[in-house]
Amino acid sequence: MMALPGGHHLDPIPLQGQRLHFMQVDSVQRWMEDLKLMTECECMCVLQAKPISLEEDTQGDLILAGGPGPGDPLQLLLKRGWVISTELRRIGQKLAQDRWARVHSMSVRLTCHARSMVSEYSTISRTSSQEMGQAEKLLMEKCSELSAVTQRCLQVENEHVLKSMKACVSETLSMLGQHFGQLLELALTREVQALVRKIDTSDNIYIMESTTGNLFSLTQEGAPLCRIIAKEGGVVALFKVCRQDSFRCMYPQALRTLASICCVEEGVHQLEKVDGILCLADILTDDSHSEATRAEAAAVVAQVTSPHLSFTQHLTSFLENMEEIVTALIKLCQEASSGEVFLLASAALANITFFDKMACEMLLQLNAIRVLLEACSDKQRVDTPYTRDQIVTILANMSVLEQCASDIIQENGVQLIMGMLSEKPRSGTPAEVAACERVQQKAAVTLARLCRDPHVAQEAVRLSCISRLIELCRSPSERNSSDAVLVACLAALRRLAGVCPEGLQDSDFQQLVQPRLVDSFLLCSNMEESFV
Repeated sequence: MMALPGGHHLDPIPLQGQRLHFMQVDSVQRWMEDLKLMTECECMCVLQAKPISLEEDTQGDLILAGGPGPGDPLQLLLKRGWVISTELRRIGQKLAQDRWARVHSMSVRLTCHARSMVSEYSTISRTSSQEMGQAEKLLMEKCSELSAVTQRCLQVENEHVLKSMKACVSETLSMLGQHFGQLLELALTREVQALVRKIDTSDNIYIMESTTGNLFSLTQEGAPLCRIIAKEGGVVALFKVCRQDSFRCMYPQALRTLASICCVEEGVHQLEKVDGILCLADILTDDSHSEATRAEAAAVVAQVTSPHLSFTQHLTSFLENMEEIVTALIKLCQEASSGEVFLLASAALANITFFDKMACEMLLQLNAIRVLLEACSDKQRVDTPYTRDQIVTILANMSVLEQCASDIIQENGVQLIMGMLSEKPRSGTPAEVAACERVQQKAAVTLARLCRDPHVAQEAVRLSCISRLIELCRSPSERNSSDAVLVACLAALRRLAGVCPEGLQDSDFQQLVQPRLVDSFLLCSNMEESFV
């Protein structure tokens, strides 16, 4: 991870196999660029009179595959930054293993990469501030200090002396990481400022498109960069774009970038300052905007109302516009032409039901249950467990309302909820498996809440919900060994058993209903697959 000041870290670029963004360039040109970077490292090793190591893990040495494009300081910073931060982490690992030869050779290579980053960035940017110059000086001094002290360690054989020197190396490495983080943050801030200035001042649609795309790419590099963008006015500039009719074609891209920035507190605060919620409400309620634009606006709403973010719970402007937003989102769900659009709109609705309980009453008045349950039979709109997760979340939160039960029965909702108890992943990826677990858990929670109403309970019994709940409790594979699903199913089973005790065998009643919930949970969570 790239260390940033204040204890923040920048995760390695999240790309396939943790590789970097590569530009599509001619293969010979790329080889020439690679050669330059490779020979720099090797020359440095020779100049330091250190042979290239033959240890088994040298094959993992980092070499930049393709340099940044000409005049592209952002790609330079991200690529070099990723390499240097990874080298810092690896040096720390070798230091912990007391592998001094590797620590020194990697320190030399780290110095090479740091010097290359400073030199190349200075060449591209052409101007430098006093603060940047000071940060560069401190970084290179620490790199030299690390190389010198690790070289001395190679000549020491006394273990007690080495132990004391190890603490010194560790401290130097830590300080080097801090100086690197400060320099990287200063450089990235400078580049973000330039991008925001372009968005703020340009009236050229092509420049705007390119610049906004670059800003969006930066948001994908992690929360630290999102904080920098928010602090440097990125949210303000993007909402300025979304308020100009001449840039309507830019709205989807600008909104997508805003949704990414608002994953951090600074982004949400900036959104609140510029009346961003009102702007989103205007876009969502204006049918003249394209579906893509309204879907991206829904994505921003989903982000700023996320129940996982505590700092979004005090958006007073959202409460003022909630009715218009909820109405527009239900309409977007109803008219969605694709699964992606429906997912974004339903995710926003699901988060809003956590955000404020009045939203559930609004949804009930807007016939949301009918809209959502009808969508479940439309494979074009609802075709993944991720989408069903949003639908069942809304139903679970609405089921606390007494009036919800009659609407569920009227729309044949109990049968659909019963089907969600059998949600299975198609691909087996961890994300999809987790989504299926959430669907099962929330379906059981919804049933438990709705079965307060005798009519719902009777319908659930008629549809054999009891036998499915028992199966989920007793068979870990049916619930992917999820404890959350088990607890929800036990609660739903106990609620149904109160209405129809004759639906359970004696052994089921004695093991799953009669004991304390925690005892039944411990019994089921320790069951073997062969137990029936």
